[in-house]
Amino acid sequence: MTPDAIAYADPERRLRRLLRRLPSRMQAVTRWLRKPASRWARIPAGILLILGGCLAILPLFGLWMLPLGLMLLADDVPALRRLRDLLLDWLERRRPNWFAAAGRATRTET
Repeated sequence: MTPDAIAYADPERRLRRLLRRLPSRMQAVTRWLRKPASRWARIPAGILLILGGCLAILPLFGLWMLPLGLMLLADDVPALRRLRDLLLDWLERRRPNWFAAAGRATRTET
């Protein structure tokens, strides 16, 4: 089994690869929020991001906040975790280059 196939079989590993595409500061914050001990901050942050995503018509907020808030809450809500895994499967099929290992390009032609 190739390393990429192993990564795709493990949703957590696949999510970590996707989060590596974020800017470094955002990666650090997201990594801290995803730690089990940060649950006290993760749940309010997820809810606030979802609310901010719903206010996307205002200049300070954006639609990008909605999926990030749902991803954060998925660590604590089993139903959202299943939805997140389905979304990652869909993204894997549609945009495989987003999950490529760092420094490696995927080939689109064979």
